[in-house]
Amino acid sequence: MSSIKALLVGIDDYPASVASTLGGCVNDIAEAHRLLTESAGERADIAVLMNGEATVDAVTDAVLGHLGSAGPGDTALLWFSGHGTQEAAAGADLLIEATGMNQALVCVDGPLPDKRLGALLDRVAAGGAQVTAVLDCCHSGGATREAELTERYAPPRPGWDLAGQETRGPGGPPRHVLLAASRLDEPSYEGWFEGHKHGAFTHALLGAVRAAGPGATCRELLAGAAARVQRAGSTQHPVLFPDAPGGPADRPLLGGAVQSASPHLLRYGADGWEVDCGAVHGLREGAAQAQDTRFAALDEGPGRGVVRAVEVSAARTLVTPVDWEPEPERVYPVALSQVALPAASVTVDGSAQDEEWLAGELGAMVRLVEGPEDAHGLHFRVRVQDGRARLLRRDGTEFTAPLPFRGPGDAGRVADCLGHLARWHQLRDLAPRPSLLDGLVELEIVPWGSDEPLRTDASGELVCPYLPGPAGPRPPWVSIRLHNRSPDRTLWCVLLDLTDAYACDPVLYPGHFIGPGHTGHALDGDPVQLSLPASRAAVPGAESRDWLKLIVADRELSTVPFQLPPWDTATGGRVLGPVLGAAGRWTAVTVPLRTLVPDTP
Repeated sequence: MSSIKALLVGIDDYPASVASTLGGCVNDIAEAHRLLTESAGERADIAVLMNGEATVDAVTDAVLGHLGSAGPGDTALLWFSGHGTQEAAAGADLLIEATGMNQALVCVDGPLPDKRLGALLDRVAAGGAQVTAVLDCCHSGGATREAELTERYAPPRPGWDLAGQETRGPGGPPRHVLLAASRLDEPSYEGWFEGHKHGAFTHALLGAVRAAGPGATCRELLAGAAARVQRAGSTQHPVLFPDAPGGPADRPLLGGAVQSASPHLLRYGADGWEVDCGAVHGLREGAAQAQDTRFAALDEGPGRGVVRAVEVSAARTLVTPVDWEPEPERVYPVALSQVALPAASVTVDGSAQDEEWLAGELGAMVRLVEGPEDAHGLHFRVRVQDGRARLLRRDGTEFTAPLPFRGPGDAGRVADCLGHLARWHQLRDLAPRPSLLDGLVELEIVPWGSDEPLRTDASGELVCPYLPGPAGPRPPWVSIRLHNRSPDRTLWCVLLDLTDAYACDPVLYPGHFIGPGHTGHALDGDPVQLSLPASRAAVPGAESRDWLKLIVADRELSTVPFQLPPWDTATGGRVLGPVLGAAGRWTAVTVPLRTLVPDTP
């Protein structure tokens, strides 16, 4: 039977030379301990470090020793409740600290830098365990508490080195998942809850876990905890990192298999029921345009619970339940079931039977029309002939290779392809209204080793040619940078790579805040290789196209709807959940990029 190795660290009694005292951290750890005992019983092996025991060396040793004893199939959980701190970053740290600040947990004798902690946790994960960190302290979104609420922040002391010595664990990117009390540029708070002092985030997260049950994923628990924090009146914004679908964020908190990431989540926030998508994901902004947009709960019974959109803002949609009463303490995975204006239309050049089969399989993103004169915007022509369906543009060229279409069993595959293509085009062509954020973040692509950014050609594209090499043409390498030119705004940015294989992925810059006057670096400053797909030979004249889409907002956005695998005619399966889906401003910029093999050496 798999075990749960837990390390619980709580510090209220800080020495005056280190930080101010707190009042809810020991209570946080006691409640977390009770939850683990109730939920896991004998499976839980719990180590606790309280107050004076929680030195930097003791926490480090316990992470490596106690959590490090977790093996394949086990769960390793770090829960820290105490102060956090930050100070200005410098040198190489600026490649990965786009806010310009380094963060750290504050142990009883000083700081444990976030980069070192992240490397320690990744070392534990390298042994095969599922590793999760819950951090309830200020600036914890980078780590990997006034009035009735007390801030959990300790100003840096002279001599503290927050840069740390390690930036990555074995194997590169983080292997653990972080549930943090606040953004990396925010404080977090503690206060009185039900007669006891607790961290606002810990109290919310424990409540979300108890309401959801053991099968809820970290993604769902974070969404539920964030809603509870809002309803409690705290201004902090809990963070999940990394939030890429199909990764550690989609495992249960106390262990279990990765689950499919739901397209969107329905939760009860400070303003009522809301779904975590909005205009930035493709919905039409406003109240009048929202009335015909609906979402269906994925885990409900026959007919499923439905919610109707009331108002669409930049990052969320306020909704109202239709003929059901969802529980306010729960979070519900939902998918778009109806949109106000379909993103694409399709006509069928074939028999009435072909049309009937396809009509029965189309989702919310594509609607069947009688003829091209009824089409608006993106339009597909499905020409059925000799048991094959060709998906054509208005000019008759093909979107993809033909698909089998010999009966109703093939219609679903064709409909999936149409939905996939509609999702991809909607993301590529997403254009916001004029915004106060327009022009504040500049996307720059620079050949590796050069200081001169690429400039667009007459067609408006950036062209990156293969370079001559002794073994033949070699792919170009570039540096991709996001410059925040604002003098006073910290802005959240995500960089999507849309490929000509109809894929979309935010892997280059998966969503981070960039401080005013600072720069975010794709892949944390590592070079980006621009190459043809493996299926295309690097021969003269060969080329591929990418569209880099920079989305800028004044708050973080759900990035799950931006994930889209390439369409593969041979193996592409059903696509579940279309890309569509708090007030906030946002803007977007699209940069076409063409990689080619020159005709001449």
